[in-house]
Amino acid sequence: MQQSERWNSVILGICLIIGLSALGYLLGTAAIEYKEYERTVSVKGLSEREYPADIVIWPIQFNVASNELEEIYQLIEDNTEKIKSFLQAAGIDAGEITYSAPAITDRSAQQYGGQESAEFRYVAYQTVTVYSTQIDQVQELMGMMSDLGKQGIVFTGGDYNLQTEYIFTRLNEIKPEMVEEATREAREVAEKFAADSKSSLGKIKTASQGQFSINARDNNNPHIKKIRVVSTVTYYLSD
Repeated sequence: MQQSERWNSVILGICLIIGLSALGYLLGTAAIEYKEYERTVSVKGLSEREYPADIVIWPIQFNVASNELEEIYQLIEDNTEKIKSFLQAAGIDAGEITYSAPAITDRSAQQYGGQESAEFRYVAYQTVTVYSTQIDQVQELMGMMSDLGKQGIVFTGGDYNLQTEYIFTRLNEIKPEMVEEATREAREVAEKFAADSKSSLGKIKTASQGQFSINARDNNNPHIKKIRVVSTVTYYLSD
């Protein structure tokens, strides 16, 4: 009896080994065949457009100097009022004009032994900023700053923080069309590849949308923005 049970266990073990080996072979063959038939192509589609900016931020900074602190504040007030009047007369709303706190330096407090005394004890800087949607009007005013200079206002420039900014805020309005355009271009590229390789284009395997970028068209036209997005799509190919 024990001898018979022992043989039965041996036969069962052999059958189990043969079965597992066959299953492993079949699964391995199926995986190889699947990889052979899973052919794909990854392509990129570009959508690029130009739009005018819709907001301009224009900082106007001037400086004044005097040996009297009271006079410094009066000069700041007078020059600020001149700039305000100039802007409003040209159609800029009062709500689009803001004023920073004046920055006043006492040069006598910065003198060191042996240094020549400064001509003026106090120097002050004030910034008037225009935040407006009237871009054409603001650009026109930029070319008329000499009119204010003739009134005795000394403007400063060259500071990175005082660069005029142009902002594009309508990205959400154009996103759907641009994504559709980039995806359509990607498909056209994939279809061309499939035709050249004598294959048929299948379904999408994966797709990803790149980040939208907004940059000035060039250094001379910062108010014209170039909007760009790239979509990456992977398609299946079949014979």
